[in-house]
Amino acid sequence: MIQLVEGQKPVIQQHGEYAIVAITKHGVDIARKLGRSFQQADVYYMSKFEKGDEQAARIQLFTGSVRMLLPSLFESYKGLIIIISLGAVVRMIAPILKDKKTDPAVVVIDDKGENVISVLSGHIGGANELTREVAAALNAHPVITTASDVQQTIPVDLFGKRFGWVWESTENLTPVSASVVNEEQVAVVQESGEKDWWQYKRPLPENIKVYSSIHSALNAKPNAALVVTHRQLQEDEQAVLDNGVLYRPKVIVLGMGCNRGTSADEIEAVIRETLDELQFSIKSVKALCTIDLKKDEQGLLEVKNKYGWDFVYYTPDELNQIKMDQPSDTVFKFTGAYGVSEPAALLYSQAEQLALVKKKSGNVTISVAVIPFS
Repeated sequence: MIQLVEGQKPVIQQHGEYAIVAITKHGVDIARKLGRSFQQADVYYMSKFEKGDEQAARIQLFTGSVRMLLPSLFESYKGLIIIISLGAVVRMIAPILKDKKTDPAVVVIDDKGENVISVLSGHIGGANELTREVAAALNAHPVITTASDVQQTIPVDLFGKRFGWVWESTENLTPVSASVVNEEQVAVVQESGEKDWWQYKRPLPENIKVYSSIHSALNAKPNAALVVTHRQLQEDEQAVLDNGVLYRPKVIVLGMGCNRGTSADEIEAVIRETLDELQFSIKSVKALCTIDLKKDEQGLLEVKNKYGWDFVYYTPDELNQIKMDQPSDTVFKFTGAYGVSEPAALLYSQAEQLALVKKKSGNVTISVAVIPFS
């Protein structure tokens, strides 16, 4: 809990590059939604709106006036996303402004989440691009008033952020961004994830080309690359990352069943072992799915909380709607469903087939699906 006291600098715990701040009930809902999808974002809101899961979600609560919190956030973060009225934000940040070359990006969202406004450091600080990404995530209207905002290209550090894509590494963000801005040849390779990432009405800039595979991109010898995939790269593909950024889209669905009382350590070990066998990245996992009988299974809950995955459970009737090649009478006897891991993964992912049909390991049964995007 952050106690905001006049004259005392608050102690914050910075994990990411962006801070999301809310002080109203509706604002908290918006902040939590953005916090789930935006990589490198820390959420702050007033303690009176506590929901009980803040510690697990690394959300920071505060008491007192938000005015006393903003100076610390201002000097610590690359950007602030503030769900407070525009006028109030302008008054609060006015005394702490320094220089457009060093001030963070500031974006304001109205309390209904209808408008996202670029307020400060639009170009140099990246507020304009941040505004577009936040607006896309909320299905809101971006408000950008910078007259010279005409470049309209891919913001490398925000690419796919509204979908929850995460970086494998931040090492090449700066040089790849430079290649994009300087209109050098840039390859985009996308094997999975949401396809509607280009937000502008005009075509992609001529210097950015989309390739169907990493090998075809390598043959083109681009200056930089953006690679979007849930799988681990093979040795002969690694060269694409010499000046490239690897993005992990949230597309992997884990269908799971386990014996009552199975530890989180055993469950996590099976997940990691299975993903390694499939050569899939754990950073691309979106959801852990099971039967409603397991909705209070402590081991499953601990694992999903650790990684921040969606946790979805289905009734036996819902699971039985999915056709299975090998339905189990034994599973039906104890659960009322002819299977758990397989149909749960298929129900959530809406995939036509599984990447892994089923594997039993110790007390755990796991199936894996990949969410298709057309």
